Amino acid sequence: MDERWTRSGVRLRRVAASDGPWNWLFVPGGPGLGSESLAGLAEVCAAPGTSWLVDLPGDGSNRGHAAVPPRPYEHWPHVLAEALDGLDRCVLVGHSTGGMFALFVPALEQRLAALVLVSSAPDAGWRHAFEEWAGAHPVPGLEDAARRYAAAPGDGTLRDLTLAAAPWNFTAAGLTRGRALLAALPYCHDAVAWADAHFDAEYRAAWRPRDLPTLIVSGAEDRVVDQRVWERADGFAGPHVLRRTVDRAGHFPWIENPGAVRDAVAALTVRLDPG
Repeated sequence: MDERWTRSGVRLRRVAASDGPWNWLFVPGGPGLGSESLAGLAEVCAAPGTSWLVDLPGDGSNRGHAAVPPRPYEHWPHVLAEALDGLDRCVLVGHSTGGMFALFVPALEQRLAALVLVSSAPDAGWRHAFEEWAGAHPVPGLEDAARRYAAAPGDGTLRDLTLAAAPWNFTAAGLTRGRALLAALPYCHDAVAWADAHFDAEYRAAWRPRDLPTLIVSGAEDRVVDQRVWERADGFAGPHVLRRTVDRAGHFPWIENPGAVRDAVAALTVRLDPG
């Protein structure tokens, strides 16, 4: 796997290459889950060009490398712009918080060929709806996992908490595959703690895709990020913005309905300038 780091420690790993001039940059959600969570999405998209998994410094497994600076979270999320350095015709694919990070970095707007937002949001307005829904849909074992995490925050207890909450992220049909995905990921509590203290609650998009080809795609049964928040947001509509809802899918829609996700990305691809 071809790996490269930017000057501030953003890691890019090339996972696929095919005919096409574009570079597809897959930025994970969480944070703390690592870009390994999007390897299946990159495969499903079968995007023309080169596909890269992107980790900010200190996220996921992008730790302990000489390229990652001390106190890496001081560079978040604006350092994401470095991922585009040296690459042409970049399409950023952000899942959940990964998409929110992208919308918080205005430097990306003029450098992207297109933007894909998967199960993401334009502001923190989704949090209240999720808290209400989660309170009405308790999951066996989740409360105990949350207590253990609160008592001893760390990578291991974060992993246990995320696995316990898996029924919120996937439909019943996708739960087994979803748990297998989550069980295999690296986890980074420090990234979660940074986002909790400095980003999540106050997040609001710092730019809008005024004429940038954009795809907003989500699962019809996404219970985590309420996609109705897009309907209340200004600047995310127009002929350059595609909205696609994936039937029978949750917060990781490529798990339950990969074909529909592939079709949504293909609909965006035909709008890209081949140069």
